[in-house]
Amino acid sequence: MIPILFEKNTESFNSNGIGCLADVVSCIVEEERNGAYELEMRYPIYGIHYEELVMSAIIWVTPSEGKNEQAFRIYKITKPINGIVSIYAEHISYQLASIPVSRFSASSASAAMAGLKEHASVRCPFSFWTDVTRGGTFSVEAPAGIRSKLGGTKGSILDIYGGEYEWDNYMVQLRAQRGRNDGVSLRYGKIITDLSQEENITNTITGI
Repeated sequence: MIPILFEKNTESFNSNGIGCLADVVSCIVEEERNGAYELEMRYPIYGIHYEELVMSAIIWVTPSEGKNEQAFRIYKITKPINGIVSIYAEHISYQLASIPVSRFSASSASAAMAGLKEHASVRCPFSFWTDVTRGGTFSVEAPAGIRSKLGGTKGSILDIYGGEYEWDNYMVQLRAQRGRNDGVSLRYGKIITDLSQEENITNTITGI
């Protein structure tokens, strides 16, 4: 799929927005389990719609085969090198970091997820869903960004209930498990044809 460029305030992606970025050189999306979800794109300065590639604009792209198209918001654009710029964008769900949630508590994952939207201090365009049934008490003691309460901090929903997040544009899903076990094992010389190991001691501490 050719990436499509949208205005920064777009919440519906049922059109071609500003237009297709047909001259894209490369576009790579990387997602970590319960971690970073970002896009890196290289685009020529003579390419169509280059002038509209600005901070906070949204790039709509298919992250991988079989996945729904996702929205990524531009947060960094490099200076041109040989007429090519590198554009970095983060998944639209990062917007949750700037949506504060007020104090509340919940005794289940489903109640905690629902409470994030119910107690949002400003308009929240996101929806929340979970199939995690593990019990436990979750609480927001002081106003904080919703994304920090989803995971990555002590006492977050992920910290208390576990699970794996699946980000689908403005839908946040906490699943007990993403994907499935097909019983495939990785064996060197069969499925794995090459293996490399890197050693790095740059962060080693020898004394305090």
